[in-house]
Amino acid sequence: MKKFLLFIFILFFLHGCVGTASKGVFGTGVSIAFDPRTVGTQIDDSIMQKNLVARLTLTDKKYLLTIGIKVIDGRFFLTGKVDNPEEKLQITKMAWETKGTRSVRNDIKIKEKFNFKASAKDLLITSQLRTAIIFNKKIKSANYSIDTYKKKIYVYGIAITQDERREVINEAKQILDVEDVIASILLIEDLSRQKN
Repeated sequence: MKKFLLFIFILFFLHGCVGTASKGVFGTGVSIAFDPRTVGTQIDDSIMQKNLVARLTLTDKKYLLTIGIKVIDGRFFLTGKVDNPEEKLQITKMAWETKGTRSVRNDIKIKEKFNFKASAKDLLITSQLRTAIIFNKKIKSANYSIDTYKKKIYVYGIAITQDERREVINEAKQILDVEDVIASILLIEDLSRQKN
């Protein structure tokens, strides 16, 4: 039974990899046409991301489910939960060792006792921000990824203009119960290579 479940899990993971590669670093629902990075940069970022995912999975399979990895223009953004500070440091080190890494932002938290109410609230906050971004005509929603942990919103992405960046942050701050907004939003002009 364990082998069957492992097979299904690997099949699901590989299917997910195909979807990510064909639709950009943010996964399903994101069109490459909306991504201001060059196709070469998108491919490089995707390779770097998959490289770290593979290395983490070889280290411990639990990381596949507990660690979120995003790569934008050679910059790693890490989220999730680990059991102790040593794991957090090890993951940061592995990200820095990935060929092509320009920077690493580690927002991984140390695990605490599971709190259903807090987790449900975080999920609700994330959903509200996704919806607000989709309906805001001043924002290209395909360029953003959102994680929420303990009422703190982590937003990663690429903004076309400084005004768009401010708009995303303002939308996040307007959500009820949000305690902090940590924005890692690059401007197109900050990218090493851009579409013409």
